Amino acid sequence: MLTIKYGTKDISFNHIVSNELKNAYITVGFYDGVILKSPPIDEEKARELIHKKAFWIIQKLKLVEKIPQGEIKTGSRMLYLGKRYYISIIEDNSIKKAIVAFNHSKFTVKINPNMKNTNKVINDAFEVFTRNKATEKIKPRVKKWCDITNLKPADLKFRKLNKRWGSCASNNEIIINFDAVKLPFTLIDYIVVHELSHIKIKDHSKKFWELVRKFMPDYKELDSRITGMKL
Repeated sequence: MLTIKYGTKDISFNHIVSNELKNAYITVGFYDGVILKSPPIDEEKARELIHKKAFWIIQKLKLVEKIPQGEIKTGSRMLYLGKRYYISIIEDNSIKKAIVAFNHSKFTVKINPNMKNTNKVINDAFEVFTRNKATEKIKPRVKKWCDITNLKPADLKFRKLNKRWGSCASNNEIIINFDAVKLPFTLIDYIVVHELSHIKIKDHSKKFWELVRKFMPDYKELDSRITGMKL
């Protein structure tokens, strides 16, 4: 983790180097924070690149700050794949209850204006969206990691779990909390690898963590980021 000073603010960022990249680029996410990905450059050059984009980064950080839970309305933001996106509410008499659509930059919620408990109806619509997207986005990640680890679950299900991101039953059935689709792919992959590793080792012994580390050398950082995380 590197840090630069911009006015009175400190901007911390992770620098990821890849020989396959020709240009540098910066991303700002809710859980990932500020990330600079670049071809091989030294720390001084990395700090220089972040400093040049410091104002833009600060504005982006404001957008992804955690917003207290409350009534969902136009201007609220919803977490999806590690980023918070603007929500626009539109009344539509042709809609039975509420429907959520996402266009990669914002959420649009169409809702029947005659609904009494509108916030519950909107929350229910987002839960349907989240459940469907979890299957769409996470299932391919599970297949990918099954191929890499050579560990295959007896079955894969997505459910709402109150206190866990996933579980692996004694019969090797894996359940993943569909709210995991709100996380960045780095953390989704960690959840998948964690649960797949339980197919071989059911407890959290030293051997279990050695197995996780085999596929994810930075598992400790990922585990610390996700432990106790609430959406």
